[in-house]
Amino acid sequence: QVQLVESGGGLVQPGGSLRLACTASGFTLDYYAVGWFRAAPGKEHEGVSCIVSVDGSTHYTDSVKGRFTISRDDAKNTVYLQMSSVRPEDTGVYYCAADPPPVPECHMDYFRTWGQGTQVTVSS
Repeated sequence: QVQLVESGGGLVQPGGSLRLACTASGFTLDYYAVGWFRAAPGKEHEGVSCIVSVDGSTHYTDSVKGRFTISRDDAKNTVYLQMSSVRPEDTGVYYCAADPPPVPECHMDYFRTWGQGTQVTVSS
């Protein structure tokens, strides 16, 4: 069964750090494009960061550049999102998604396998 499971969400203070993990089962994640998306109340799903091709090309939405880092651990079949210097506007449900590469952009329309999401709340 093809499945993605996110973990690592929680409550974090502004300026703090959090690492999200997305572990795949039923397929080998390093052969896929992978993305992190977030859904905030009243907003569309936003592509936060993606690895869009097998050469590891990455994309970050402007608001997280320099603060978030996407990485992959092939031995663990897991993709991470390291979140640093978090802000209240980073609050939302974070989903990971995967699709055969390449994908033309870091947008939810190009990803068909999704995890269930993990809540991130940035608040003091």
